[in-house]
Amino acid sequence: MSLLIVGSIALDTVKTPVEEHADLLGGSASYAALGASFFSPVKLVGVVGDDFPASEFEFWKSREIDAEGVQRVPGKTFRWSGEYAWDMNTRETRSVDLNVFEHFRPDLPASYKTSEFVLLANIAPALQSHVLDQMERPRFVVADTMDLWIETTRDDLDALLPRVDLLILNDSEAREMTKETSLIKAGRRIREAGPRYVAIKKGEHGALLFSENEFFSCGAYPLEDIHDPTGAGDTFAGGMAGYLAAQGRAPTFTDFRRAMIYGSVLASFNVEAFSLERLRTLQKQEIEERYQVFRSMSQFEVVG
Repeated sequence: MSLLIVGSIALDTVKTPVEEHADLLGGSASYAALGASFFSPVKLVGVVGDDFPASEFEFWKSREIDAEGVQRVPGKTFRWSGEYAWDMNTRETRSVDLNVFEHFRPDLPASYKTSEFVLLANIAPALQSHVLDQMERPRFVVADTMDLWIETTRDDLDALLPRVDLLILNDSEAREMTKETSLIKAGRRIREAGPRYVAIKKGEHGALLFSENEFFSCGAYPLEDIHDPTGAGDTFAGGMAGYLAAQGRAPTFTDFRRAMIYGSVLASFNVEAFSLERLRTLQKQEIEERYQVFRSMSQFEVVG
């Protein structure tokens, strides 16, 4: 079962206390698509400029990422530059140049409109709704969001939530959205606003999952070396959505717990190198080995 992913595609410049790299593949859709591709084929929608490397299209093809929905238009690709502090949790955005992404309108190829599993990666809620308006009958919709949309396009976000099956956001965004200090209360309030499931990312402290009657807490994999945290959350979302799509049916709560652990595993690999370089060389066996360690850490017994 393929997964439709819509989001940003960017060229990043990332600086940490010890390294700096420019013209790195980035953007929410790029990380999510590669994370998801370990489990299911991906149909990718985004926009790039004429400066975007053709080699990336070849790489996507090698990973069963269908890029028919990626528009290449005259101009420069969306560019982002950021710098991390020594703790690798605090990040300062140095520059944002939307370029061709400023006027991006995600119009789906005809073959994409029948997709049953959808991940609306981090773009404006109005664009996320525009994608759903074009689709026939998606079986399961995952959406990611961020503080910018909560602060500036709240009405659009509120209108999107009832159309979403799983909403993914981080802890500060959940608190901003609900004005609750308790993440438990925040998760429940967000779920009551429309999504059947809510996943709250807590960075190095793991993630929480909420349904109407069930709750799951997933820890974070302990890492000694973190080179670049950029895209970890998008990789997490892609891993979750890709695993759920691979099941080819309505997910159970057990599926969600497995998906959350797989998403966390992929995010833990992602931060081991700049951009998507670690995910480019990652093997499925490595994922399964770390999954088993992660599962035991989470005290979650999976049968079979």
